[in-house]
Amino acid sequence: MGRSKLEKFAAIAERENVVEPGDELYGQLKGKWRQEFFENGNPLVLEIGCGRGEYTVGMARLFPDKNYIGLDIKGARIWKGSTMAQEEDLHNVGFLRTFIENLEDNFAEGEVDEIWVTFPDPRPRDRDIKRRLTSPRFLDLYAKILKPGGIVHLKTDNQMLFEYTLEVLQERQPKELLSTADLYQSDLQEHTMGIFTTYEKRYLEEGITIKYLQFKV
Repeated sequence: MGRSKLEKFAAIAERENVVEPGDELYGQLKGKWRQEFFENGNPLVLEIGCGRGEYTVGMARLFPDKNYIGLDIKGARIWKGSTMAQEEDLHNVGFLRTFIENLEDNFAEGEVDEIWVTFPDPRPRDRDIKRRLTSPRFLDLYAKILKPGGIVHLKTDNQMLFEYTLEVLQERQPKELLSTADLYQSDLQEHTMGIFTTYEKRYLEEGITIKYLQFKV
């Protein structure tokens, strides 16, 4: 039987690889993640809505010369990723528990090198368009914290979200846009590094194609 949510919240509150409201570091690392959290000058990569942290940890395993932060508001989910990182003694990965709307409170302008948005809630209702993580509102937030030429990646199973994102990007005319509606039948697979989340494996087993795009701000 797994731990209860309360136990998981209590566990992450004690972990050095998690920053959350109430911590003395929360809100104090803006512009200082490399120096004060990771204690190096390596590139900083952020996963938005990291869930269980499978992608964040997967990238950290592959690239020890980069720093990775998984952001999510769900503490019970972050517990899983932070546990994996702790058990594997990965020092180039951390987790930030906060709302995505708080990005500017936690990251300085140009501080982040790359952003990953992996399998977000597609928010299919028209009234929720502004809550889609690739809406103009959020793309503007990403652009503020990304360095010039910083990369945004989207990985999704949802055709509507994929098409919506392409429509938004066509209006913004981003640099070096790459996209595919079927990642594993394309030549863009190398960009996703062979990392599969639990949900992605399930989608593939159900015959659902994975959509992917990336662009530079």
